Amino acid sequence: MARLILALDGQTLAEFNMSRERYTIGRLADNDIRIDNAAVSGHHALIINILNDSFLEDLNSTNGTYVGGRLVRKHALQHGDVITVGHHQLRFVDGEDADNDREAFEKTMVLAPSEAAATQLKPKSEPTRPMQTPSAQPASATARLQVLSGDQAGRDFEVVKAVTMIGRSGIQVAAITRRADGYYLIHVESRRANDYPLINGVAIGGAARRLADNDVITVAGVKMGFLLS
Repeated sequence: MARLILALDGQTLAEFNMSRERYTIGRLADNDIRIDNAAVSGHHALIINILNDSFLEDLNSTNGTYVGGRLVRKHALQHGDVITVGHHQLRFVDGEDADNDREAFEKTMVLAPSEAAATQLKPKSEPTRPMQTPSAQPASATARLQVLSGDQAGRDFEVVKAVTMIGRSGIQVAAITRRADGYYLIHVESRRANDYPLINGVAIGGAARRLADNDVITVAGVKMGFLLS
């Protein structure tokens, strides 16, 4: 089970088990994780847990939400991420490593906030094919993404992280997560409601969808081929 470890100035204040689907973070008493500090908004941020994945969303807070010193609006959490809310830090620990990481968290240096610029890709139309039901993939299978449309068409890169974010912030963002039985695509954010990424031309909806070899993913209008080896 994932945990959040709350700290201030290097001192651990509390730990929270992520056993429910939604957790709100903020200054008001109705939050699941209350931080009574003027630098924290009444309802500052939200964490949503979907199966084995957790996503952080800023709730239009006054001072912003940071992960690793980077201002974020929505973010797929990974083991070891440090969330900064006001003057407090929340370390996200995935699974059984929570106890082992507490001491390391207290020694973590918080970087100065900075916001990374997003890369814009321009789409072009390509044929789609029916959605397939993927079979279980061996844990040792490695994956690659090949960009099929836009200015970066032909670019090829490996999917090596536990969570790989793709898309364009503020338009549409999805995450590819690696699990024991294969790779899954999950919707993270879209500018329009119910605007979901596509696999082979079919919207994935709000649930995680397992990817199969040669699937075509469409995110923020850009098509990418998913390849297993």
